[in-house]
Amino acid sequence: MQQVLSFLPDTFAEYEELQAILEGSSALFEIRKACEARVQGRTFAVFTASIGSTDPLAPAIGFFGGIHGLERIGSQLVLDYMRSLVGRLEWDELLVRQLQSIRLIFVPIVNPGGMWAATRANPNGVDLMRNGPQDADEHVPWLAGGQRLGSWLPWYRGRRGAPMEPEAAALLQVVANELASRPLSFALDCHSGYGWRDSIWFPYARTRRAMPHLPEMYALKTMFEHAHPHHGYLFEPQSHQYLLHGDLWDCAYDRRPPSSIFLPMTLELGSWLWIKKNPRQIFSRQGMFNPVKAHRTARVLRRHANLLDFLTRAAYSSQRWLPQGAARQQLLQRAFDYWYQAKRV
Repeated sequence: MQQVLSFLPDTFAEYEELQAILEGSSALFEIRKACEARVQGRTFAVFTASIGSTDPLAPAIGFFGGIHGLERIGSQLVLDYMRSLVGRLEWDELLVRQLQSIRLIFVPIVNPGGMWAATRANPNGVDLMRNGPQDADEHVPWLAGGQRLGSWLPWYRGRRGAPMEPEAAALLQVVANELASRPLSFALDCHSGYGWRDSIWFPYARTRRAMPHLPEMYALKTMFEHAHPHHGYLFEPQSHQYLLHGDLWDCAYDRRPPSSIFLPMTLELGSWLWIKKNPRQIFSRQGMFNPVKAHRTARVLRRHANLLDFLTRAAYSSQRWLPQGAARQQLLQRAFDYWYQAKRV
């Protein structure tokens, strides 16, 4: 067994890139180790890197990637934004001012053991996005909605009653400490998966009921559409696609303090767009979830940079757009009509 392990790589490209960014910018970021993942004799840290205001009441945005080890493009998108941020801080006075009033938290590789092993699940065979303790209100798709039969099948939730996986528990702890404890915070979790278009999903995934902060989410969506009218995203509750058990963002959202506005979003990149351009990718596990050709990867990274930058600006300017009083009630009705009323007709 030891001889077989000696031929396996000690690390992987995204992990090396993250380490290089952190080592080269240690004076800028506050770096912490959220937990460790062990796989076949190797240990990988789940790093968090924070930058910006140290005021615990300042708005914050968390950028996450790599929850599913096969979806490397999500980690690459977060890492690319970190690199851009470091470069811009050398000359961008507006960015410097922004970071005096907001805080950014990066967790680019939530599941390093799975990414090293090229598996969707973590080293224990658990799908981290099905590992939350809550069950869906209604019927979920067989297997894909989360199953407890065993890790030999995909979308395994883990044993009922077992502690959450270290990576999932660490993500929820980062959210509780760094995001949801503030008056306003966002989270953007970058994934890729089947689909012909890119989507932005928000809670809930466990129920078809509307989230309490639907007016704030609708305001954010509307602002983004006005700023980038040709964005091309499908912006909707995840329950419009399918329900699932154990969604981590549902869990994090429901655990927020009652007085906090926490808006978690999942960026789901439509991988069929890349397969359409290069059908041979479908015969590769990596190709089913990531653009393979370098120029397509670069195009994906460019395309979504506007979204990440928009979130930092929206957090910085939150006093200008957060709905209050009667205006919030009007937005609630518009949001419900837009996302839910049509579904009932």
